[in-house]
Amino acid sequence: MSKSKAPLLIGLTAAGGIGYYLYGAGGNATVAQKNAEADAHKLSAKVKSEIPGRANEAEKRAESYGAQAGAKFDSAAQKTQAEVAKAKADAEAYAKDVKASTLKKVDEFDRKVEQKTAEAKSGISSWFGGSK
Repeated sequence: MSKSKAPLLIGLTAAGGIGYYLYGAGGNATVAQKNAEADAHKLSAKVKSEIPGRANEAEKRAESYGAQAGAKFDSAAQKTQAEVAKAKADAEAYAKDVKASTLKKVDEFDRKVEQKTAEAKSGISSWFGGSK
């Protein structure tokens, strides 16, 4: 069976730390304790002083990324609006062309119908003796 080596490492680290402070204090446990507390306080103060700076730095980075993302979004929105406007103009032009073409075909059809109607009238009236 394998056992975890974490408790052993934690114990050795703690013993090493205690030994360091005791050796620095000349074997006096009270002085060693005061030195350890002073070092812990310095470390805590250092960490606490760095956290706001890192928070401000992170906030500035976030604002920068937000501004970049906003600029990209605005650019994409403008491109999309331009493409929509172009498509709308193209569709209107196409509709106008289709309308003109349809009206032209209707006019041609009307002329042919009127011409054939006129020819039919003259043919019918000739049956009944309209013009000699």
